[in-house]
Amino acid sequence: MKFRYLYIVLISIVLSFVAASSFAQDLIAMQAPLDKHMKKLDTLALRSAIEREEAEAPSSMLYPEWSNKYAHRESALPDSFRINLRGFHMPCESRVVTSNYGPRWGRMHKGIDIKVYIGDTIRAAFSGRVRIVRYEAGGYGKYVVIRHNNGLETIYGHMSEWLVDENEHVRAGQPIGLGGNTGRSTGSHLHFETRLCGMAINPTTFFDFINQDVVADSYMFRKSKFRRELASASRNIRTSGSEDGNGQTVTHYHKVVAGESLSSIARKRNTTVDQICKMNHISKNVKVRPGQILRYN
Repeated sequence: MKFRYLYIVLISIVLSFVAASSFAQDLIAMQAPLDKHMKKLDTLALRSAIEREEAEAPSSMLYPEWSNKYAHRESALPDSFRINLRGFHMPCESRVVTSNYGPRWGRMHKGIDIKVYIGDTIRAAFSGRVRIVRYEAGGYGKYVVIRHNNGLETIYGHMSEWLVDENEHVRAGQPIGLGGNTGRSTGSHLHFETRLCGMAINPTTFFDFINQDVVADSYMFRKSKFRRELASASRNIRTSGSEDGNGQTVTHYHKVVAGESLSSIARKRNTTVDQICKMNHISKNVKVRPGQILRYN
């Protein structure tokens, strides 16, 4: 009798466990479509939020089109435009600028060159959307162009690898590529440009690479001032290596050759190492490389 009683109890426990398992499986089965539906709603909500952010962004008012076909194309500049610099991220950790924006060897260098090593992480300067991911053998090498919500476009050149795709949304600080030496380059570095409506603006207008910061929370762009500075730079290109019509000295640059040092360049150009370092935002400990361009007056 006792054995029969125990048998009935064991059977009841087993049946209860099976029923509970079946019920749990039913719950999981019912939950799966619900989870999938919620995930879909979350994705749609995120996409909707991004679309609203883009529609309200200043960049939507500045550019007549979205295209993956060209690196940059000039369009009408606004008379004035406030560029929001908050929420930035430095494109790389390096503080060493090896070549500045401006006249260089008879043409305009429309960005700045920052010393990075092959494999160093390159990051988006601001939030935005990737417009170009491409390779250009005779110029930028492997490069990326991002149109930012604040109206700027940034270009990152000579990278060894891409980490993003065209039309991808990125956030400030997100890795977009790796440092390299591709394209028209004599050594590993990042060529970094900032453009507004296709027009190149000196990146140091916005970024302080020495202190790894932006110059202010915002910058007021004025077309009249920009045109004057551009005209002045053009005059310097035409008169590079000589004096202008008023007998005033123009900016001169030195192209480093193998075996040269800051000291030997300073002696050759009748200046000081301190002056060269100050003009090129580099330290005295920097090792110059062949092909590097240095301003010396």
